[in-house]
Amino acid sequence: MVTPQHITQGRALAKAAERLINYRKDIAPSELMETVRSDLAQLKAALKGRAKADVEPAAKTLETSLHRLDPPNPNTAIRDYVELILVVVAIAIGLRTYYLQPFKIPTGSMQPTLNGIIAKRIDAPPPNLLVRAFQFLTLGRSYEDVTASEESETVSSIQPYKVKYFWDGSLLTTQSPGSVVHNYVVGISPEVLERQLEVFPGATFRRGEPIVRAYADLGDQVFVDKVSYNFSQPKRGDIFVFKTNQIIGIPQAPDGSSQHYIKRLAGLPRDILQIKEPYLFINGKPARRFAFKRVESRQNGYTGYTNDHSGTNSMIYLGDPGASVRVEPHTYFALGDNSANSLDSRYWGFVPEKNVVGKGLFIYWPFTSHWGFAR
Repeated sequence: MVTPQHITQGRALAKAAERLINYRKDIAPSELMETVRSDLAQLKAALKGRAKADVEPAAKTLETSLHRLDPPNPNTAIRDYVELILVVVAIAIGLRTYYLQPFKIPTGSMQPTLNGIIAKRIDAPPPNLLVRAFQFLTLGRSYEDVTASEESETVSSIQPYKVKYFWDGSLLTTQSPGSVVHNYVVGISPEVLERQLEVFPGATFRRGEPIVRAYADLGDQVFVDKVSYNFSQPKRGDIFVFKTNQIIGIPQAPDGSSQHYIKRLAGLPRDILQIKEPYLFINGKPARRFAFKRVESRQNGYTGYTNDHSGTNSMIYLGDPGASVRVEPHTYFALGDNSANSLDSRYWGFVPEKNVVGKGLFIYWPFTSHWGFAR
């Protein structure tokens, strides 16, 4: 008698054959379909008779017919991987388009709540490759070490440059007496080189002197929630991301494309705002939310809210303690948490409702004390 294992395998093969017949019946040759049906009927009859000598040959015959009906594809594994990759990409695009969008903090206007790119000169050469790799993964930190090789080198230009086609860096050109030109690729943007590291055209370095010996923390990476504002209005104190097109005080890129800014939403439509250092007033009352109080504290790196100290009256709004501004309908007023060093609505005006992209939700990298939900 046939063993239970043979019965189970035979029945499983019969069920698989029935499914394949239904799947291929409209496209397979009729003669082949008749053969498969006949072989299936023989297997079923053998299973009823429970004779091992009948079941095994019938099963092998049916398997041969099924291979003819649906030949195995040698590239099945490759096809499955390709399909998986396409599904993952489609999901990622969908999430980015409709739900969550990653956003890199480009400047220090929200520090210390959110860090932009922070660069600092160092005295010793960068650490070994293993330490650097660990610090990059955990802190988002990269190192640069460029040293003058001529008796005297003067920086002649610093141009934006894509390092390995995707990294925002600089092409730093120096010239020596005798017209020797050196080009150095540095993984730090020209703006950061000049403002934070004081490397600028005209600076001169002697042989062996570091032109750029520094590290750069690449800034917080934030997921932006693009869904919530479809169901509820933005609230005072939210960290929000918006496009800059049609904001008069912000120049557009030469190609007409819009930038993305991230700030703190301080004023809703028709709110009246006033700054009396270090305090923010909304509709005649002190701002109450935790985020505003934290800035006003002037502790842990916060500057307090500031009026204009430039002497040039460059602020359009809230430049002095007696000034106030009423937020226009269908717009918002944005302030940076790093008020003393933030170009925000005080300088370029209101943010139109239609420009709002979403709410800053979660700092997902690097893994510093900022990691977690944005506040």
